[in-house]
Amino acid sequence: MRYFAAAAEAAGRTEETLLVAGSTVGALREQLAQRYGEPMQRVLQTGSVLVDGVVSRDPQRPVGAAADVLPRFSGG
Repeated sequence: MRYFAAAAEAAGRTEETLLVAGSTVGALREQLAQRYGEPMQRVLQTGSVLVDGVVSRDPQRPVGAAADVLPRFSGG
């Protein structure tokens, strides 16, 4: 797992190794929300999860070897 910007702040770290029970994006989101509470829930509500470098919004998608949590970005 790698965390960026607000996700890193919520987790208190920029990366960690995490075994995901259920091995899906949905299970990962749930596990992170339980582990890091409300700050991570806010990030997950509007942010993205990248699985092996590809954005995944499908909660049933299997988690690959690498996952990244990115907050919502603004810009032009």
